[in-house]
Amino acid sequence: MSADGLRPKGNRFFLKKSIAQIQKEAAKSELKRTLGPLNLMSLGIGAIIGAGIFVLTGQVASAHAGPAIMFSFVLAGIACGLAGLCYAELASTMPVSGSAYTYAYGTMGEVFAWIMGWLLVLEYGVAASTVAVGWSGYVISILSDFGVTENLFPTIQYAGGEGPQWATPLVQYVQSEAGSSFPLTGTFNLVAAIGIAAVCSLLVLGVSESANINNAIVVIKIIVLLTFILVGVQYINPANWDPFIPAQGATWDQFGVGGIFRGASIIFFAYVGFEAVSTAAAEAKNPSKDVPVGILGALVVCTLIYMAVAAVMTGVVPYLELASPAPIAVAIDRMALTWANIPLAVAPGGQLNLISFLIKIGAITGLSSVMLVLCYGQTRVFYTMARDGLLPKAFAIIHPKFRTPWIGTILLGIVIAVAASFLPISILGDLVSLGTASAFAIVCLSVIMLRLKHPEMERPFKVPGGIFTAVLGILACAALAGLNFIPMVQHALNDNPLPLTILGIYAIVGAVVYIAYGYWNSKLAKGIDITEETTITSPAAAFGEGVDNQKD
Repeated sequence: MSADGLRPKGNRFFLKKSIAQIQKEAAKSELKRTLGPLNLMSLGIGAIIGAGIFVLTGQVASAHAGPAIMFSFVLAGIACGLAGLCYAELASTMPVSGSAYTYAYGTMGEVFAWIMGWLLVLEYGVAASTVAVGWSGYVISILSDFGVTENLFPTIQYAGGEGPQWATPLVQYVQSEAGSSFPLTGTFNLVAAIGIAAVCSLLVLGVSESANINNAIVVIKIIVLLTFILVGVQYINPANWDPFIPAQGATWDQFGVGGIFRGASIIFFAYVGFEAVSTAAAEAKNPSKDVPVGILGALVVCTLIYMAVAAVMTGVVPYLELASPAPIAVAIDRMALTWANIPLAVAPGGQLNLISFLIKIGAITGLSSVMLVLCYGQTRVFYTMARDGLLPKAFAIIHPKFRTPWIGTILLGIVIAVAASFLPISILGDLVSLGTASAFAIVCLSVIMLRLKHPEMERPFKVPGGIFTAVLGILACAALAGLNFIPMVQHALNDNPLPLTILGIYAIVGAVVYIAYGYWNSKLAKGIDITEETTITSPAAAFGEGVDNQKD
């Protein structure tokens, strides 16, 4: 209901939600403080270990950093650590749905909130597409172990490469000495689209992920990666690490020191999941101690695992041969673990490699859970934006039986599936990392704005170093965003405008949607008091309430 007294005053584009209003929205969801540092660390590891290590590692090593990708992981981890501390402070102050979008709404105003919400599409939606492409690579790899790919997914040739039909994007990225190109393949990634469709179907029906299931998935992922490390270290050929930092190529970002920084900007994507830890700040037993331990602990553990996996991967397979959406599968197959073979009539050669099979199954399981988390995150952000009137009401319509935003989930699922079907993993990865780094920079800026305007506010967790740390976070994240944007401009000027064109169209669409709809329907501008109506009790369980938990 509208009330003149609630109608905000001031510049229309910079209207802010009051902090009191945001906290009121959170008040109806009374979260129990039950999570300790180990729970938070487990949540972070489960969300972080995904496409970055299972998918993008091979792409970055083959095109940019070589074996020095280990340094790239360290650089990206430092930037994420700075942003993660800022997330923790905001999450402890404003534990409400919408995450960074809501933080921007309360500190900088509606335009910045819209920009943040639109950036989160790159962070969640396009990230889900990237994961789906990698997921399809592992699915095809495991199907080949059973000898069924030749008939279902025959190999096709395209300019500069080859790939399985119905599991290769329509647009492909090819790197050569002459430069890079984006040839059309004549097919599309149907397998990736099926993966997204399956995940979104589960989200429509309502899937509740308990802490026990999350912990089980974390254990599976870690076992898979540790098995790969322990087995693979025996098959490392040190000659593959020479040179450790390959000589500079034709462009500044093709190997050399520039390639290390470029690699860091791409695999920044690998750390997206740590946001889940900051989101759970309201459930931490002692936020001032547990949240930083959870965030930094997860980042340290994952960075060490990432570095070890990258070391084994580039030691087993020459880095130039890792340009695959399933690099771990490439490496494990290259090891030729004959001692792990078991008889299987349908497999090529009549034998199935048990270690290879289990690692690929673990990768598929892990990537499936990440797709679920990312698709959920995107639908939840759009749900919150629609509740605020910035997006059409369809994204906020709750299914009467399943209690999930079903229309929004289906619409977003279609868009995500189309992106996974037609775009190469290199472009998707760049878009995700650019959007994520930009969003994290805005989060760091939100901390500064809130510190300056509301110094009296109670903060269960405070960023060590205060504004100085937030400024470092802005600089680090902005630098990584720039390292993703510069190559897009270079491609547009030299060989192919496709990446920059996609980004430009995306930005234009976002501006048009806000000007045509959000500006005129903003509930804050109309003075409508919004309260968050949710019975979700934790981020880990926020996948829809399901049939059994319907409201009467």
